[in-house]
Amino acid sequence: MHSPQITVLMPAYNAGKYIREAITSVLEQSFTDFELLIVNDGSTDDTLEIIKSFTDERIVVLSQLNKGVAAALNNGLRHARAPYIARFDADDVCYPYRLQVQYDFITSHPYYSIIGSGVDYTDVRGNLIFTWQPDAMSHAEIRQLSYRICPFIHSSVFYKREAVLNAGGYNELAYTFEDHFLWAGILKHEKAFNLNQPLIKVRLNAESITIDEKWRTGKFRQIKYSTLRKLSITEAEGRQLSEIGIKQLSPRIKKGAYYALLGKKYLWNNYQPEKARKNLLKTLSISPLHVKNYFLLLMSYLPERTLIRLYQLAKGNFRLAEADEPPTAVLNQKELNYGS
Repeated sequence: MHSPQITVLMPAYNAGKYIREAITSVLEQSFTDFELLIVNDGSTDDTLEIIKSFTDERIVVLSQLNKGVAAALNNGLRHARAPYIARFDADDVCYPYRLQVQYDFITSHPYYSIIGSGVDYTDVRGNLIFTWQPDAMSHAEIRQLSYRICPFIHSSVFYKREAVLNAGGYNELAYTFEDHFLWAGILKHEKAFNLNQPLIKVRLNAESITIDEKWRTGKFRQIKYSTLRKLSITEAEGRQLSEIGIKQLSPRIKKGAYYALLGKKYLWNNYQPEKARKNLLKTLSISPLHVKNYFLLLMSYLPERTLIRLYQLAKGNFRLAEADEPPTAVLNQKELNYGS
């Protein structure tokens, strides 16, 4: 059997609304020597039926009981046949040149093991919100980032399979930040680079179990950053993270976090105050006790230049009364970008 050069590794859980577009965007790549390995993580909707509607022989499907994205990725890594892995999520969209660009770069710069890229963030309907570009490009810059900042957008990453397997794969206790935890350890031994060019579209949607970091509990954030700092995580810590995260899977919390995030992005990253207000009013109708969103709503009436000045003032220790994370930090990763 022919061994492909690239395995596109896609975990999928109840992604029926979006997975057809995601699969199509992979099959239409200009680089053709790949397998699309989809790990169906116990979906209960029509995800599997949609996958089976495709007849392309490059699609390989693994099915497992619902165990979460880290377990799905580890299962996929064990079965992948290619030396290179292109991570991708079931509700995102690849630009046609994505695989070619990353393959050409890593094969012409073989001392790198991990290649990330810029991304275009869209709303649930696929409308562009803003273009995210990496906080750090070179390996030296990436190593200088705070341990709190994930250096890559997970679904944009292209890496050497062997390097990740040698690092032990994804830690299944690191609930929703399994990729961040992996990079924190592996970058001590492997070199990485970020391409500035957007290679995928990342879809934000209220059905994802990823939510804005500011909507996580203080305890969740405390455990997360403690484990990232010490590069270890205990069973007890993993259990706490999972218990807290699962409690936040209610549609109300996810919708509130989704609209709040859109409101902030239309203030900080793509200044459109009317859209910002529209989304902030939606989140306030869902969660009226989130005081910081009233503050953001007031800020939406300020001129763009004034907002920029306020952000520059907030860059130091002053965090603008914790109204928001720095624009490049809130979306540094889409930790778990498939539906719940």
